Amino acid sequence: MKYFLPVLAVILFQSCNQKKESKKDTVTQKEIQKNEVKTDSAIQNISKAAEIKKDTLDEVMLEEDIRFNGKLRRFFSLNDFGKVFGKADSTRLLSEEQPCTYIFETPDGNGMNDKYLYKSGSRFENSGQKVAVDEFRFLNGNYILYKGIKIDSKSTINDLKQIFPNAIRNIGNLDVDGEGTLQAITLREDKEGISDGHINIFFKNNRIYSLHWWFPC
Repeated sequence: MKYFLPVLAVILFQSCNQKKESKKDTVTQKEIQKNEVKTDSAIQNISKAAEIKKDTLDEVMLEEDIRFNGKLRRFFSLNDFGKVFGKADSTRLLSEEQPCTYIFETPDGNGMNDKYLYKSGSRFENSGQKVAVDEFRFLNGNYILYKGIKIDSKSTINDLKQIFPNAIRNIGNLDVDGEGTLQAITLREDKEGISDGHINIFFKNNRIYSLHWWFPC
């Protein structure tokens, strides 16, 4: 009998410890599960945020998808310029204009005879036999085909909303030399975001007015 009570105490003590350990293990497992749920939720939220950001970016307008007056891409020959647009209204050497960027800029700077060609309000850069669109105005019947869709001086902001919904949603105002303040949207030049430049499309009286390639100095 004198040994019975100490033995019973030891058994009860061990039993209590086992219950405590079991309870501790259960609590730890629940904490792990909670943390896993929090982690999964955080990953899902990050993914959703990335998708939302992707869906709200201004759209891309690739050069290869544009046809000026339904015929020419952004880069073409001087001969093609004459065939499609006719004789330039005026010209001006780039050395006189001194723009901060050049479309046909060369490392050696050999472009003393490069010039701007002006036609019906549009501006083209010319180097030798090469020509590129710098700024295009939708005047005198000039238009573009974008992915086969005709965009001309009759095209409204609402018309372009069908093509560039995000950009139209983010439409703003820009000051334009000689024109005052115009409504404008910005389109990206590439899907990867490699280019530092973008395309500005301007509106006047709710209708498309001009398109301009912008690049930082």
